Amino acid sequence: MSEPSRILIVDDEAGIQELLAEYFSSHGFLTRVAADAAQARVRISECAPDLVLLDLNMPGENGLSLARWLRENGNPGIVMLTAADATVDRIVGLEVGADDYVAKPFDLRELLARVRSVLRRRKPVFPAAGPHEGAGRKIAMGTCVLDLEERRLTDAAGQDVPITSMEFDLLAAFAANPNRPLDRDRLLELAHHKRWEPFDRSIDIRIARLRRKIERDPGKPEVLRTVRGAGYMFVPGSSTGSP
Repeated sequence: MSEPSRILIVDDEAGIQELLAEYFSSHGFLTRVAADAAQARVRISECAPDLVLLDLNMPGENGLSLARWLRENGNPGIVMLTAADATVDRIVGLEVGADDYVAKPFDLRELLARVRSVLRRRKPVFPAAGPHEGAGRKIAMGTCVLDLEERRLTDAAGQDVPITSMEFDLLAAFAANPNRPLDRDRLLELAHHKRWEPFDRSIDIRIARLRRKIERDPGKPEVLRTVRGAGYMFVPGSSTGSP
């Protein structure tokens, strides 16, 4: 029997903390709570959460700053809780590496579904799409290497490059379709996020983030190229990474 997933709830509202802790505990998760970023860092050192439910707007250090720190320290799943369903909040959250976001007030069942989806995508298994039959396959992606089995991205020195589950799914989709232009809808379908994205520009944001991680010169992408009117295309062997 698998061990229950650990969730850290970071929100300065005690009522929200209590509600979420009780709800997720009733669905089999191990939950801890924190009222601010400083307390969250202590909790993270204690329990190493699999996923952090993170309020965007908190007094002192805000959720965006903490999300950046999380991406560099342990790299758990991150689901942002935003006070308003504004495009700017979504874009900023994605820019700092959130896996998903839910606007307050939220439906608990939807939040649960999104949390489970993020956790499922972060498991060290092959994506369901069929191109990854070879166990242990590693794919050169520019200056980095994508390990499809372990769901890891590493640099030329073999060090882990922080990556979200959605970013991994996108790279896996590109790896399965080299030298083939893929539009946004096709990328979402291949990455198993067809219903996940409420606005298609989030794909562009994630492509920009990936370029900063794998391209020699993100301003002049050679690996994840833009194909005018057709989307994006992965061009193998365009940079210096090697498996």
